[in-house]
Amino acid sequence: MAEPLKKPDLYEEDFYAWTQDQAAKLRARAAFDNRGDIDWQNTAEEIESVGASEKREIRSRLRVIALHLLKWRYEPEKRKSGWRSTIDTQRERMAMVIEDSPSLRGFPSCALESAYGLARIKAADETGLPESVFPASCPFKIKQILDSDFFPEAA
Repeated sequence: MAEPLKKPDLYEEDFYAWTQDQAAKLRARAAFDNRGDIDWQNTAEEIESVGASEKREIRSRLRVIALHLLKWRYEPEKRKSGWRSTIDTQRERMAMVIEDSPSLRGFPSCALESAYGLARIKAADETGLPESVFPASCPFKIKQILDSDFFPEAA
């Protein structure tokens, strides 16, 4: 006799979506909890914040990638293997977050400009070049940022 098919567990399939689902269910339950044994509202907010940390991690990794791609492009004479290693590591780790939370697959596109703005400031600080040297808007497409083979040529 064949085993019944197990319904995929959202926790295993998409962690971020699970956090949002559980927070909504906790809030719905709070409306019916007359005893007040559990602080449903704050519990829901804490679970949501765990999911939000996934977004913060993606944004942070985008910032680091953009920073190193800017340095790669605008300081070719100072390129180091460590820059490439950092870019590769950040790309791999961001891919892992998205693999664990596929509902965040489109989030890097949404977060790119804000992450880039911080990367631009940091690039000016780290290179000693004026901030105006770096484009005001991200010169890299999200597809390039996520592409393990992409490294920009000198400007």
